[in-house]
Amino acid sequence: MADDPLTDFQIDTFTHEGKTRTVFRQGSGPAVIVMAEFPGISPEVFGFARRVARSGCTAVVPHLYGVPGRDPDPDAHGRLAAVINVVGQLGPVCVSREFVVLATGRTSPVVQWLRALAEHEHHRCGGPGVGAVGMCFTGGFALAMATDDRLLAPVVSQPGLPLALSAKQRYAIDVSSDDMARIKERCGQGLSVLGLRFRGDKRSPAERFDYLRGQLGESFIAIELDDAAANPDGVLSPHSVLTEHLIDEPGQPTQQALHRVLGFLQGRLGVDEPVRG
Repeated sequence: MADDPLTDFQIDTFTHEGKTRTVFRQGSGPAVIVMAEFPGISPEVFGFARRVARSGCTAVVPHLYGVPGRDPDPDAHGRLAAVINVVGQLGPVCVSREFVVLATGRTSPVVQWLRALAEHEHHRCGGPGVGAVGMCFTGGFALAMATDDRLLAPVVSQPGLPLALSAKQRYAIDVSSDDMARIKERCGQGLSVLGLRFRGDKRSPAERFDYLRGQLGESFIAIELDDAAANPDGVLSPHSVLTEHLIDEPGQPTQQALHRVLGFLQGRLGVDEPVRG
C-alpha cells in the first residue's frame, strides 16, 4: 500500500484551550471520531474512516501524532525509514504531558481536547450524539470520552495503554477512577461499549478485557478473534483488527467484526443505511 493522498477528505482545524490540531472529515450524518493507531493516521486508518462515511456517518479523524497518510509498512519507504518514523514518533509521544503511556488509573489529558472536538462535531453534524473509535494507542481514549452524554457509541479496538509491562498494567486501561465511575453510571443508563482484540495479542492483553468486563458488566461487548483470523500479510503479529490485520473478504471473521462495528455505530447513532462493502 502506498501513502494516501487524502484528496477526498475535507481538511480543517479545531482549537480548544489554545491547542489547534488538523482534522480530516468525510461524509454526512452523525459524527464518529476516528482515532489512529501508532505511529499515525495510516492509509488503512483512513480506509476505515471512509467505510464509516459510507455507512451514513461523518468520519472525523483528528491528527494527534505522526504523518497523516504515511504508510508505516517497511515495503513502502524501506525498513530503515520505517524504523526512523516509529522512533521519531515514539519519543515525543512518550514524554508528552498529553499522553499517559505507563501509568494506571489515569486519563490522558488529550482526552479533554477530544471531548471538546466531539461536542463541536455534534453541533456541526447533528443527530442524537457522537461515536468514537479508538485503536491501539488511542483505544482507551474512546472509552474515556464516554463521560460525556453526547458520546453514544464508544468502540475500543485493541486498547494498548497503559503499556502491558506488569500484571497491574495488563489488568487496567488508561481511564481514571472518576471517569470510570461516570462511565459505569452511564452503562447503568443504557450505554454499551464495544471492544475488539485478537486472543493472542500481548500488546492488548486478555487481562485488559477481563478488567473491562469486571467494571462494565454486560454493557461491555467483547469481540475476541483467533489469531488465525488475522491477515497473514501484516507486518507485526495479530493486533490491528480493523486495519492492518483485516481480511476484507466475505465470511472472514475480521470483516464480520468490521461490519459489527459499523452496525454498532449506526444503531447507536440512529443511522438507517446498509453496511456496504
